Amino acid sequence: MINAKPRGGASAAPKPSPGQCAHVTAVACHRVSTLTMRDDAVVVVKQGRKTLLAAGAESVVAERGDGMLVARGTHWDVINDPAGHGRYESLALFFGDELVREHQAQATPAGAAVPAAQLLVVDEELREAMQRAASFLQAKAVSVAVQRHRLLEVLLLLAERGHHFSAVDELGWDERVRRLVAQRPHADWSVEAVASAFHMSASTLRRRLSEAEGDPSLAALVREVRLETALGLLQTTKLPIGEIAQRCGWESHSRFSANFQERWGFVPSVLRAGMTQSAQRMTQGG
Repeated sequence: MINAKPRGGASAAPKPSPGQCAHVTAVACHRVSTLTMRDDAVVVVKQGRKTLLAAGAESVVAERGDGMLVARGTHWDVINDPAGHGRYESLALFFGDELVREHQAQATPAGAAVPAAQLLVVDEELREAMQRAASFLQAKAVSVAVQRHRLLEVLLLLAERGHHFSAVDELGWDERVRRLVAQRPHADWSVEAVASAFHMSASTLRRRLSEAEGDPSLAALVREVRLETALGLLQTTKLPIGEIAQRCGWESHSRFSANFQERWGFVPSVLRAGMTQSAQRMTQGG
């Protein structure tokens, strides 16, 4: 559903961050179907087990204390499993394209780039750097320059350990639209509104999207961005499901739940129940 009334216009997008972080928690094993990685990422599993599955590729399994590197543009079925530990917990850092370019300009990478996904040994120095970067990304008073510095520290430590991501190509128009919509997923993203944001005509935008891989429609791009945003908010915040639905462009809670289940394979309440039980366990010292 992409015609929900927005809470605000489709312009004045915020300045993009050099990266993002996500603390993911779940008490029930669940599988996220066909998740596309929009950015390069490093993940450390704090508790439980994470499994990445893809057709024609070996599965990547990270146990408690393990890490994994996942390349942008790859597609996975993701299984987050408490694996007998009461709850699943992980920390993920996502590196923006400009940051990866900046890192590549500063250092000459050695060896092959991360192919799609691979396991990573996370030592104490790297673990502490990831925690610092996450805390700075979440701090409201921290400047973008400092956030960039902390994320670059993680990339440099990875490089010292022989790991780097591939060179960043110019973004296609489908990805440019996705990133624009992701800044305000609740807005009414008509073809005219998106074209205006890129200072072009609606016909030019349609032509450029038709040239993208798979010939995606604007409606399909907006829907996917909204569902990806909703998944992230459910995994990493305590916002009520109804508010998440509104933030992502749905006025109907039931329609949001149905669309979410159709895309990801489970209803939103599965993740929210997991976070509630996890919070209770932590409060009780469990």
